[in-house]
Amino acid sequence: MHLRQIDLNLLYVFHQVMTHRSISLASEELNVSASAVSHALARLRQTLNDELFVRGENGMVPTARALALAGPVQNAVMLLGAALNASPFVPAESRRTFRIAAGDLFCSITLPKLLARLAVAAPAVDLKVVPLSRTDFRRQIESASVDLLIGWFETLPETLRRTELMTERAALLVREGHPLLDGEVTTARLLAYPHAVVELTGTDEMRTDGFQDDRGLVRRVWIERAVLEAPASVTPAPRVAVSVPYFTALAPLLRGSDLVATLPARLARSALAQGGLRRLDPALEPIEVTLEMAYRACDEGDEGLAWLRAQLQAASEDTQEDVA
Repeated sequence: MHLRQIDLNLLYVFHQVMTHRSISLASEELNVSASAVSHALARLRQTLNDELFVRGENGMVPTARALALAGPVQNAVMLLGAALNASPFVPAESRRTFRIAAGDLFCSITLPKLLARLAVAAPAVDLKVVPLSRTDFRRQIESASVDLLIGWFETLPETLRRTELMTERAALLVREGHPLLDGEVTTARLLAYPHAVVELTGTDEMRTDGFQDDRGLVRRVWIERAVLEAPASVTPAPRVAVSVPYFTALAPLLRGSDLVATLPARLARSALAQGGLRRLDPALEPIEVTLEMAYRACDEGDEGLAWLRAQLQAASEDTQEDVA
């Protein structure tokens, strides 16, 4: 099939339906009627000889052919948009707003360093930091509602690229005077106490190794190694007494209870400095996680985003100096 045989407007409609998985939401984005979107889809279905989307309980469900088309069509749309709106990026003069999806580790540790850099190099550049979506984080980046995802990723789809920001080691904390502080911290003793964990998705839909797969974008959602790797022979079974969405919520919970919790080491140091907590020397080697930024492959030519990624890497290096 030759490209000239397809009305390219139909591919843009396809891109919006794929992004929103909804005829009505796509019509709002395109500023046309829902019937016009349906008619465009019908034409594209006839041209490609495939249903492309079928109705499901939670919206329009793409077929295998639609999923195969999604990445190349998205890249083409983004590249065309960038070409039409291309202009030199001058940090000192730019008034651009960058959108980042991230968690509280980034906001507490790296973001202050990044803002200090922007205040000098790009005083009119703004940042909009939103939570990394609880379950559909891949759609956040594919729909261009954010420019960057910052988190712990295992695998990424071909449409995304990644850059390492920093490696973080997990740390186990308990309150001052906790019974675990008396004697060796064995696995059995550690698992005998209730645990507080950070569940970054707010659901139980994760693999047994602490990762969640969102259509090929695999993201770490737990760093609680003791509970994840608890031997089947341990009695009673390890208990997760409370799960919260943010690491910064853990310290107050620990100070008033016998809970055990795992935090990223930089956040653990901050919590320890505020008093009332102690760090455990655990029986299990703690998890090491690498914080990364993920971005669309089609944005690699965006001068502004390339500059921001460089600033993020430099800000992350600044945080390394703080713990040296």
